[in-house]
Amino acid sequence: MTLITWLRHQSRPMLVLTLLGIFAGLFAAFWLLFHFVRPAPPRTVTIAAGTEGGAYAMFAERYRAALAREGIELVIRPTSGSVENLRLLKTDPAIDLGFVQSGIAVEPESEDLMSLGSMYVEPVWIFHRLGQTPTRLTELAGRRLAVGSPGSGTQLFALQLLAASGFAVDAKGLLALDDNAAAEALLAGDIDAAFIVAAPEAPVVQRLLERPEIGLVDLAQAPAFARRLPHLTPLTLPAGALDLAHVRPAHDVRLLGATAGLVARQDLHPAIVSLLLLAARDIHGRPGLFQHVGEYPQAGGRELPLSPTARRFHESGPPLLQRYLPFWLAVLVDRLLVSLLPVVALLIPLMRITPALYAWRMRSRIYRWYGELKFLESDIARHFEPQRTEDYFAHLDRIEEQANRRKVPLAFANELYTLREHIQLVRRSLLRKAQGGH
Repeated sequence: MTLITWLRHQSRPMLVLTLLGIFAGLFAAFWLLFHFVRPAPPRTVTIAAGTEGGAYAMFAERYRAALAREGIELVIRPTSGSVENLRLLKTDPAIDLGFVQSGIAVEPESEDLMSLGSMYVEPVWIFHRLGQTPTRLTELAGRRLAVGSPGSGTQLFALQLLAASGFAVDAKGLLALDDNAAAEALLAGDIDAAFIVAAPEAPVVQRLLERPEIGLVDLAQAPAFARRLPHLTPLTLPAGALDLAHVRPAHDVRLLGATAGLVARQDLHPAIVSLLLLAARDIHGRPGLFQHVGEYPQAGGRELPLSPTARRFHESGPPLLQRYLPFWLAVLVDRLLVSLLPVVALLIPLMRITPALYAWRMRSRIYRWYGELKFLESDIARHFEPQRTEDYFAHLDRIEEQANRRKVPLAFANELYTLREHIQLVRRSLLRKAQGGH
């Protein structure tokens, strides 16, 4: 018997109660799944950016504008840089994601974090005002050097490079200045050189590159540094890359670079991850001094596990629904699908079991009457007492009345008719015994 056939043969109260029970159970299951298995993405996300006016803050503003178009508020938390960003991600539950440079995050210390991929290249700019271009860091010995503020990736990388070149990390003349303060001091002549790790688009980098009295250290040993510090990569700033007409720089400049990535807590909603990476394509996918169009964002980075959502995005593009639907509609449809699948999986066996249970229930009632009839027939055959004839007929009438009163679907009508025939057979047999007994 199919579910449709079964429903068709139910009485109206039974049908209403059955359907109400089924729908109430399914609604409860759906509600639980909808709210707890795939909750809605948050309306507010907090990002740890860098210093105000730096590259991280600049890019964070672009992300904020992109997310605002989809109804998500991105709160920007100013920090001193990558090292502090990573610390906040580990210790402050209010921080959802942040910019972190390659080589800073280390497992298992960051086991609760995941990478969304590498967003762009961050050169290690070593600006100077020494006149003649240095080609080795040892040429900066005894000079006043800005090495970045505490908690910044700039300071971490600067001290790593200087230590590899034989400098003492507490040497006199190493000044802990942030990027903006270092630029001001360099332009004022208060220091001789400054380490700045930032994207070429960063205002502080652009400002220094435009000043003719400020030059760049041409690191002849860049490949050797990259071997010692594998999170850094040799880069080349081609001659004329800054100004083709006036050929600035006048020759190729060898640099080192890290990659800036987005790192998030592992509980960041997958829909937010996809939305961030869609924005990253527009923000970081353009050609630049050190990258080709569409080269970034990419799945690079070995320090942290890549988010499963980010991995699918980098391999196959944005989720199917987000390609064709507005963000919140895509999220709603996705949640509905995820919530409905278990309900459908539950409904399919339920649609098969319910008619079978009903068939068993109907047959069990008919078989119960058969049991009564068989017991009565056996009693008459073995222990017939003429004085009880009226009781025998009354018992038969009760069984027949119950069978006649019960409405059954057509599928069981044949069994009910057979029961009635058997009742008549027992009645005729009883009648013969009663007549023979007189």
